[in-house]
Amino acid sequence: MTVEFVRELSGEVFKTILLAAGPLLIVGLLVGLIVSFLQSITQIQEFTLTFVPKILAVFFCAFLLLPWIAKVLITFTTNIIQQIPVYIR
Repeated sequence: MTVEFVRELSGEVFKTILLAAGPLLIVGLLVGLIVSFLQSITQIQEFTLTFVPKILAVFFCAFLLLPWIAKVLITFTTNIIQQIPVYIR
């Protein structure tokens, strides 16, 4: 294994992580910003009000995107398994 090979493989790993987790994180961030903005406007400082909408939004997004996330992870895993002979050399 060379340095370039490890760099390329780690780049693929990080790209796959961002593709799989990115949409869920972005939805959680946007819902959190909207709820925080509404809390600052209405001056309601309830802690559960911040968590419940974020949890619901992330679960709904995960439910909708689960087939796509699974496809991304399966593609990455099959590529890794197919390249095992290259890794051994």
